[in-house]
Amino acid sequence: MEFVVHKPRVGVFIDTQNLYHSARDYYERTVNFDTILRYAVGDRHLVRAIAYVVEREGDTSAWPFIYKLSTLGYRVRRMTLTLHHTNEQGKPIWEGNWDMGMVADMTRLMDRLDVMVLGSGDGDFVDMLEVFMERGVRTEVIAFKETTAQRLIDTVDRYTNITDIEGSLMPVNEKKRRNEE
Repeated sequence: MEFVVHKPRVGVFIDTQNLYHSARDYYERTVNFDTILRYAVGDRHLVRAIAYVVEREGDTSAWPFIYKLSTLGYRVRRMTLTLHHTNEQGKPIWEGNWDMGMVADMTRLMDRLDVMVLGSGDGDFVDMLEVFMERGVRTEVIAFKETTAQRLIDTVDRYTNITDIEGSLMPVNEKKRRNEE
């Protein structure tokens, strides 16, 4: 009698803004989303990888980034920033949050996944990740330790500090560095 062993089915859900701002603010670098995807999948079967992007209306500067994510194997979901309100100093406060959209996608795919990998340190995901775990889905998080909620780290089955993944940050742009000196 032969047994067929299936590889675990994995879904990868990347909050690009969360990772981008953490890399920029703490390391003055950018994230290597190819390395992150390869690490997240490992030797498992990739069902879907989704990258969530927020753009400014009329701003085309994100298009090369969106194209690159697509060529790496991510399905890219895009949202346009909207004006939330103007503060007392007259400064516009913009809103562009993918949390609910990410949870909706995770829920849609839950029955087809054995593992969900979240690329975000946002503690708002804890309650839904607990629901997925109760339903038998393994949960993993890849994010920056400096910006990851401790409650999220404590909840998931596996937490990986993104800087522990070799090649997870793009090399420093030497030309840019020389221009700044």
